[in-house]
Amino acid sequence: MLGKNLKKLRGKRTQEDIAKAVGLSRARYAHYENDIREPDLETLERFADFFDVSIDYLLGRTEKQNLTPQEEDADFQAFANNPELQKFYKELPYSKEEAVQRLRDIWEILKHEN
Repeated sequence: MLGKNLKKLRGKRTQEDIAKAVGLSRARYAHYENDIREPDLETLERFADFFDVSIDYLLGRTEKQNLTPQEEDADFQAFANNPELQKFYKELPYSKEEAVQRLRDIWEILKHEN
C-alpha cells in the first residue's frame, strides 16, 4: 500500500525529484515505491512532511490524507476520557522501563492480530 500511495502522491514528478527532496537516492526511493523495501520511521516522517499527509495515510491505514486539529483533539479526548485507558496513562510514567517495553511488545503482537 505504501508504494501505491507514494506513486499516487508523486503524480507527474519524477522519482529523482522526490528522492532529492527527501534526501534519498533515486534507487532507494524506487524500492519504496515498488514495495521492495520498507522505510524506517524517520523516512516515513520525511515522506509525510513532504507530501503533507499523515503516516497512516501513507501506510493505507486511512483514506484521509490529514486529520484536522479538531479530529486529532477528538481522538485524544476519546482516549483521555476512557476510564480503562486512564489507568495506564497515569501509571505508565512510573513503571519500570522493562515493563513498558513488554507492553510495547504485546501491543505490536495485538496490532498484527487484527
